[in-house]
Amino acid sequence: QVQLVESGGGLVQPGGSLTLSCAASGSIFSINAMGWYRQAPGKERELVAVVISGGGTNYADSVKGRFTISRDNAKNTVYLQMNSLKPEDTAVYYCNGEIRRFGTSIMTYWGKGTLVTVSS
Repeated sequence: QVQLVESGGGLVQPGGSLTLSCAASGSIFSINAMGWYRQAPGKERELVAVVISGGGTNYADSVKGRFTISRDNAKNTVYLQMNSLKPEDTAVYYCNGEIRRFGTSIMTYWGKGTLVTVSS
C-alpha cells in the first residue's frame, strides 16, 4: 500500500506564510509527479501546484508568485511554501501523487487533506 500524509496546515493571518509537507510511504518503486490540490467550501477541488520527477513545475494562476512547490526525492516528500496568503486561499489542501508500486502500473494516490485557514 501507499500512503500520503500531509502536515503543516493551520490558521494564519492575511499576508502570512505557511509551509505544507506531504510524505509518501509504502512499497514505492517510483514517483512520477506530486502535487497539491485544494477545495474551498462549496467549490470543486482545483490544482494548486505540481512538480514532476524531472523538477518541472506548474502553478495555478491564482498562486503564481506567491506559492512555491518543491520536492525531496530521497524522502519521497513534497512541500508547498505559501507566502502572502489571502483569505481566498482558505481551503482543505490535498496532496496528490502519481506513484508506481513494485510490479504495478502508475496509480494516483491522495492524502486525507490539511486545513488552511487565512483569517484575521
